[in-house]
Amino acid sequence: MDTNSYKTYSAKPSDIEKKWVLVDAEGHALGRVASKVATLLRGKHKPEFTPHMDTGDNVVVINASKVKLSGKKMKQKEYFSYSGYPGSESFTSAEEMLEHKPEIVIQKAVNGMLPKNKLSNKLMTNMRVYAGPVHEQEAQQPEKIEL
Repeated sequence: MDTNSYKTYSAKPSDIEKKWVLVDAEGHALGRVASKVATLLRGKHKPEFTPHMDTGDNVVVINASKVKLSGKKMKQKEYFSYSGYPGSESFTSAEEMLEHKPEIVIQKAVNGMLPKNKLSNKLMTNMRVYAGPVHEQEAQQPEKIEL
């Protein structure tokens, strides 16, 4: 038998083809949107997936302010921030966060679903999130994906 047929495939930078994808979050659950976006960013939907490389697509998420949260999460889910000064920690509910900065809700959910390493920082730069239906990536002609 030929031993070359059993070698593990590892993508080279020249083999990777990135495309632009548009995801509409309106009316969908936050976790389902985030898991789909994380998969697209990571490139796990592609046959040439390589764990240590950025093989994923560039993702544009629109209508972030219209994402749904089930149960009592709107009131009970809290986002934590700390400036570094004693006593300066602050908690913001998901309801307030969706009103003021809906992009951060999606970004934090997706970031939590990516691996905790240097590659995840690079992958997060491939995602653009917009609160409304208008986005700045018209020139890239993103392909719309249904969730």
